[in-house]
Amino acid sequence: MFFLLRYFLYFLVVYLLTTMITFLPNPPRILVFVARSLTAYFNLVICAIYGVIASAILKSLGIHFKYAFWTTARAFKWINIFSTGVRFDILDNGRQILDSNRPAVFVLNHQTELDVLFLAWMWPKHCSITAKKSLKSMPFLGWFMVVAGAIFIDRVDRSQAMKAFDGAATAIRSNRQSVVIFPEGTRSYSNEPMLLPFKKGAFHLAVQAGVPIVPVVAENYSRVLNIKARKFYSGTIRVKVLDPIPTKGLTASDVDALTRDTREKMLQAITELAQDPDSKAVDAKKRS
Repeated sequence: MFFLLRYFLYFLVVYLLTTMITFLPNPPRILVFVARSLTAYFNLVICAIYGVIASAILKSLGIHFKYAFWTTARAFKWINIFSTGVRFDILDNGRQILDSNRPAVFVLNHQTELDVLFLAWMWPKHCSITAKKSLKSMPFLGWFMVVAGAIFIDRVDRSQAMKAFDGAATAIRSNRQSVVIFPEGTRSYSNEPMLLPFKKGAFHLAVQAGVPIVPVVAENYSRVLNIKARKFYSGTIRVKVLDPIPTKGLTASDVDALTRDTREKMLQAITELAQDPDSKAVDAKKRS
């Protein structure tokens, strides 16, 4: 017992020290990057542990599909507001669209590891996520995702991946459970507003389940986190939720066009956010 308490105290001291560094006046940029990155990672571990416990309790009550991911996302959102200073601002009626469309397939652009916090800010109730199978064995985060009911996809074995999507389509229809997917499949790490090519799994799933696709885009946030340049600042990142795209009546033959049209709409939204007068891209260049 004392052994565990000692390591907990070590963790707490390191966590507090790394968090405090980010609030020092004019510290070296690399020091801020390391400190804020460690703080964000510690936050993830803390919330994943909380998520495992909360999901187990909610599962015993039969309500984990509704609240497991949502409650953990809220915890991660608030702990990062106070420790890293990073926020996401959902514009216009975006929150209403997220909360009023159920079930749906939410598709998001994928930039960096900070997308975990992006998820925390946009996450609606009654929602799960698809993730690559390798995350399943990851300590803390993987354990939480297993208990909470994430859908793991084997990217190597296409037949197994399709079976997972079949199961997801059934869960969407029977439980009215929404799903979040990053259709790019990997992070772009781009300093400019752009999208990688889309994989079609999310769109096959939406057509198969007969539910709308809801595109959600975060503006390019390399001004906040730029891993290649070793920069990690506090800041506010704007999010645009696009109108739902219906899929009723569509078939597998429509998936190519659906994928292309959705990507074009998301790319247009990201580009418009970068050109908007409220974009902080200019300030970021000055600060770098």
